Amino acid sequence: MTALDSVDFRIDPGEVIGLLGDNGAGKSTLIKILSGIVQPTSGDILYQGKKVKIGSRRESYEMGIETIYQDIALVDQMDIMRNIYLGREETGPLGFMNMASMKEKAMRVLEHTVGISGITSPDQIVKGLSGGQKQAVALARAVYFKNKILLLDEPTSALSVRETEKTLEYIIQLKGEGVSSVLVTHNIYHGYHTADRFVVLSHGKRILDVTKAETSIEELTRTVVDL
Repeated sequence: MTALDSVDFRIDPGEVIGLLGDNGAGKSTLIKILSGIVQPTSGDILYQGKKVKIGSRRESYEMGIETIYQDIALVDQMDIMRNIYLGREETGPLGFMNMASMKEKAMRVLEHTVGISGITSPDQIVKGLSGGQKQAVALARAVYFKNKILLLDEPTSALSVRETEKTLEYIIQLKGEGVSSVLVTHNIYHGYHTADRFVVLSHGKRILDVTKAETSIEELTRTVVDL
């Protein structure tokens, strides 16, 4: 089975792309390729004009790509702070983790950037959080490390209306700081509000690639519904 078929996809600096399409269109597969989880069988990946290979999640991190997955990739048995810093802990001269600094910074980003009720301490165990609170932790992790490209696979699926609005607003804010985002969403209204350009996939093929100025929410809706 072919998940993606000759799909050309580009991400420009400081741009939000709405990646749209029905279930099975290939959206999540494309995100996993850029995240280093899935290896393409053909084609090239260019980064800043140079051919690269994203062979692992670590290589994706090192290239400045941060991913928030639909299934919220957190470790339930760990606390919020450890989840935010997992694999990128702050250490002192002797190699010991700087717990106080990490806890303070983790709480700061949760309070002032993501802003969600019910999270009162970086020591809270993730297993006890709601779906929306877990998504906020995942977003806080991506926000804190502010990489060049942020990939979001249905990031608002478990959020309330208020939490969703705040998340979309922050994606727009990151654009002003030079961070590019790819927003995978089934909600065309969320995509249209947030994105500068829209790519629509169907059965592994790219069928539309337009800027917001070149389309309308009605046209995007018709395109996706008629797939």
